[in-house]
Parts: sequence; C-alpha cells; structure tokens
Amino acid sequence: MGKHHYGVILDAGSSGSRVYIYRWLNAQAARANGGAQDLASLPEIKTKKKWNKKVHPGISTFGSKPELVGPDHLKELVEFAQEIIPKDEVGNTPIFLLATAGMRLLPDDQRAAVLENVCSYFQRTTNFQLPDCGLHVQVIPGETEGLYGWIAANYLLGGFDAPESHDHGKGHHTYGFLDMGGASAQIAFAPNATEAVKHAEDLKLLRLRKVDGSALEYKVFVTTWLGFGANEARRRYVESLLDSYPKTLELPDPCLPVGLKVNQTGYGLQPDLPELARTKPHLVGTGAFPECLKRTYPLLEKERACDDAPCLLNGQHTPAIDFDVNHFVGVSEYWHTTHELFAMAHKDKAYDFHTYQKQVTDFCSRDWQDIVKDVGSQKWGKKVDEKTVEEVCFKASWLINMLHDGIGVPRVGLEPVKEVGSGLGNNTKAMLGKAADRGFLDPFQAVDKINGTEVSWTLGKMVLYASSQMPAADQAMAVGFGSNVDGAKLPSDFQYAGGKYEPLPSDFDEGNAGGDDWHDRIFNGSYARRVPGILIFVIILIVATYLLCGRERRQNVLNRVFGRSTPDTPRWRRRKAPGFLNSKLFGCTTSPTYDRVLEAAALEDFELSDVEGRHSGSSDPSRTGRSSGWATPVTRAMSPDVLRTSPKNKGYFDSPGLGITPFERDGLIIRTDSKERLAVGRRSRAGSPTRRSPLMTPYKESVD
Repeated sequence: MGKHHYGVILDAGSSGSRVYIYRWLNAQAARANGGAQDLASLPEIKTKKKWNKKVHPGISTFGSKPELVGPDHLKELVEFAQEIIPKDEVGNTPIFLLATAGMRLLPDDQRAAVLENVCSYFQRTTNFQLPDCGLHVQVIPGETEGLYGWIAANYLLGGFDAPESHDHGKGHHTYGFLDMGGASAQIAFAPNATEAVKHAEDLKLLRLRKVDGSALEYKVFVTTWLGFGANEARRRYVESLLDSYPKTLELPDPCLPVGLKVNQTGYGLQPDLPELARTKPHLVGTGAFPECLKRTYPLLEKERACDDAPCLLNGQHTPAIDFDVNHFVGVSEYWHTTHELFAMAHKDKAYDFHTYQKQVTDFCSRDWQDIVKDVGSQKWGKKVDEKTVEEVCFKASWLINMLHDGIGVPRVGLEPVKEVGSGLGNNTKAMLGKAADRGFLDPFQAVDKINGTEVSWTLGKMVLYASSQMPAADQAMAVGFGSNVDGAKLPSDFQYAGGKYEPLPSDFDEGNAGGDDWHDRIFNGSYARRVPGILIFVIILIVATYLLCGRERRQNVLNRVFGRSTPDTPRWRRRKAPGFLNSKLFGCTTSPTYDRVLEAAALEDFELSDVEGRHSGSSDPSRTGRSSGWATPVTRAMSPDVLRTSPKNKGYFDSPGLGITPFERDGLIIRTDSKERLAVGRRSRAGSPTRRSPLMTPYKESVD
C-alpha cells in the first residue's frame, strides 16, 4: 500500500461518458507530513489534465442493448484508468459510475438493465473496489449532481478551508453553484441565516471531514430543473416555432445568424435534403437577437403556479437568494456559451451583462457565409466549428434569460439595487461599481477551471469520498448527506460517501507514513495474491541450499538440531533425525563411521597384524582385510606409546614426512588391495566418510 489513494469516477452524461481519475494522501501520510493548516483542511485532491477521457455517445443509447454497454462503451474508459493507476493500487481504488440526465429519461426497465450490466462488467473484467453496486453504479438525481458541484466549487475556491478569507458578510463564506448541461440545469447555495431558518426543511444537511478528523457541516439548498438544459430548451423552442407558424415550411428563426438554414434538430441543411425539397418544415435564420430573447423567455415557465412560495421558475420552490452574500459560479454551458466566442471582453473577469449582450447581438446579426469564413480561418480557435457557431445565438439568449429573469442575478450596471424579498435578491452599489474586476465576489462568474483544476461535480463526489477516509475524531458523525434534521441520529435517507473508513496497514506504520517500503506493500493489494508463491519459492530455495551444502555440513546441521549421540549414550536417550532426512535423497545414509564400527563389534576382533605378516605380503584374505589399515582402530592392548617403543614398529613411527619406508610401501599395496576387495564386495564407496556424494558439487558449479 503506497502513501496515495486513488479514485475513479465515470460521468455518464447524455452525450457521452467521461472518466476522471483523482489522487490524495492517505490519512497517515497526510497527518505525518501536514502542518497545522493542512490538518485543519479537507484532503488535498490532485488530478491532471491527461487523467480524463471521454467517449461518445452516452450510455443511455444502450437502453435496448444493455449487454453491449461494457465491451462497446466502458472498455476503453476502464483500460485508460488502469494505465494511469499503479497496478498494485487498482485493488484499493474505488470506481463509481454516476449517470445524469440522459439516463433519467430512459424507461425504468431499460435503465435498470443498463446499470446491472455496467456493474457486472466492472466486477468481471476489473479489480477495482466495488463493494456496493447500488451505491457505486447509479443514476443520481439532479439535486445530488448540484450538491456535488457545490462541494467542488467551494473546495477549489477555499470556502471550506479558509472561511475567514472568504467572508461575504453576515457570517457567510460559501459560494453558490450553477450548472447547465444538455438536459437539465441545477442550482445549489447556502441561504443566508434568515432564509435557512425559514426553509430548514428544504435544505440538505452535508457533513465532510478534515484531515484531523473534525467535522464540517453545512445546510445547502439544491434543486434541479429537468428539461431546462440547453438542448432540451431548444427542443421546446422549436416546438413553439412550429406552433407559431402552422403549415409553414420555412420558419423564421431570430436565434440563428442571417441566412443559415437548419432542420428541426438544429443541423445545417444541404440542397439535396428533403427539408429543402419543401416536404418538411425547416428553420431560416433572421439574426434578430432582441427578438430571440423575447422568444426564449416563455420557456422559463414562470407563469406556472407556485404551490410553495417563493419560486424562481417552473413553479419550483427556491428560498430567496441574497446576492449580497451569495456569489455564484457557473460551469458547463455557462462557461462555454460565454467564453468560446466572446471571451475577450471578460476573460478572467466577472460576467458583464451589458458587454456580453452587445457582443452576441453583433455576432448573430452577421451573414452566415461570413461567419463560415471566420470558422475556416480559425478566428476563434481550433475547437470552434460550424456546429458551435450555429447554436451559440440560441444558447446565449437562453443563458441570459435563465440568469437574469429566471434565477434573478442582477444585470450588473443596468439594474437598481434590489431588496431581499423582491424575488430577485439584493445587491449593493459598492459591488456593482467594481463588477469588472472583483472576480468571485461578484453576483455571477462563469468558470471552467480554478487554480488549474476543472470545476466538475465529479470532483465534489471525490472530495466527499476522500474525506470519509479520514479517521473520525471523537463523536464525529458519518460523512455524507441527507435531510436536514436536528439531533445526533442520521436521517433515514442519509447517503454515505461511498464507503466507511477502514484503516489500512500503512495507516498503522508510525515509522513510515508514506507506506512505500516493501514490507508495507508485499502483503497488500495485488501482492497479497503472490504470498503463496513467495512461500513456495522460499521453501524450494532452502531445500536446494541444504542439498548443495555437502554431506558433512548437512550432518553437522542435523547433529546440532537433533543432538549428537556417542557410543556411550544410552540407546533410549539417543535422538535421531526424522527418517526422510536420513534418506538417500538428502545424502545422509553413510557407511558406518569409526564410532559405529566400535559400537557394532568387539574390540578384540580388531587388532594389528604382525609386522612380519604385512612385510612379507601375506595373501591371506582375512588377514589382509584386517590389516588393510582402512578401518583399523587403535587396539585396547597397544597404546600409541607402546607402539612407538615397540622394536617392530620403531622405524615406522620415527620416519620423517609420510614415514613411507619399504615396510610401509608394502603395507600401502595391501591397503589398496583391500580397498578394491571392498568395492568387489559391493560395499558403497559413496558411503565412506572420506568420500563425497555426487550431489555435493560446489554451489557455483551447480548454478552454472
């Protein structure tokens, strides 16, 4: 187990799926290496630009063929993630697939089948951590998506870790969050104190956890407007045009540049298509942006009954927004629609309504053919294609209406100061006067990245999960979110972050907070599966070393382990090595040693032959065998001193060097002959205590 944890999230949207990979320090490493400020902060989540990848189309297109979602859609994303994450960390890495608006529109049975096949594919083909399919693979409600986005924005802006640096007044230090995709739009913010008390039952209770284990708690309002994403809004807009111009084939569209012709789904028309053959209604651009704003305003459906006041749009309840303390950041379409073509007026600055509307009006009134030439010359960069410029006029009008007439963001520099309770919130003259350069302290600013990190709801999900992996301080409650209820008990609808904290081996290693040493890694993750093989290898190595070390060394080892017996040791006290160690395989079956010979025979059977007999080269086999000298011990009757002083042996013991006299040379011949007789008698030469087994070759030679 290394010092880093990893997490994988797949954002399964309506147009495609994108995988995001994140990394953070485990609890032990974060606490060991962090200062006071680090300990009082949420875990530091890291990612890289190259750690995400998108494929098309969305998984909702597999509703009628769910069995193909794995091999035809997820395979590429999973393999990409496995290339990024270290192999020995994959088993410790959680994987999530969270689907959004596109999957919400599928029939229940198709949605369930797709999710089941997604989870099955992960479990069959990967080793990622996936303990609960229901929690890790799901279609998340728009409210949950908005809450994750709110966490990501405040995490990157510093609203959680350094509240004193983000004091917006009235004890408020968090930022509001706006998101718009293709099918839905979300809003999330923490109301001011008055509104929070008034609408307590409408808020979500969110709990996070710092590195030191202490808790953070927030009460957030979140809602989603399904059908209010850019693509769904345009579909409803085209339907309104068809209703306004019945039985008309060419529908004048003020939300398209002059002369542009598109079909009802928004794609440009070619001369040979049925729409131009006067068989299907199609749209023709008139480039009148003020008229476009008027046409898109009814799509807010502000006329719907508000059963639970106050409401912003579509009759959905929303607490009043105090823009004096609630400063919003917008992502996705809010960013793309304001920056892909019109970034020069407010790059890295707050949104300026007056400047933005003027830019869009001028652009949309241009002739389509001139715009196409600018696209060809890459006036707006390589990423801006004809499809982008076809859609930008409608999207700009929809964004302006959503921001100002829907949500109530003040039109900076054009609107008077509002008071709370007006439905639009309030602002101050001081804020309005500095709107161009105050950044995130303005009512609204579109963002894509903050400090180099993309503001994505997937980051918010991972912040929530990573904080749940920090060991809790005393009495700290679980990390997650649910209904806003008082008391020490979790609400019945509480949703955990994706897993409870479980200490890992590296978390207990005080001497190595990083956990990167081999003894921390070998029994964790994928190494755990290698332990049996490692043990078998060690056993084989020990046996091989034992066999190659030589018989004498093996015998010494056995004597040390099992004890050494002598002839005087009573039989009942003698210890023997196990039978298999005395087998021929282990080279421990030997010819009797001198001690064993003395033990097995009477000493009177062994005595030196007469010198004359050996000198004369007697041919008596029995006598020759007994006097061969190969196994002749010192006799009981003749000590070495006696032998030395004996007249018969005086020359033998007094000779220099080897003492080989003519007498001894004759004796040597006899001994050699006796040795050969032993071989003829099938007495094992390998068993001799002065010989080596064929297995007892040097270790180096055996290896080579």
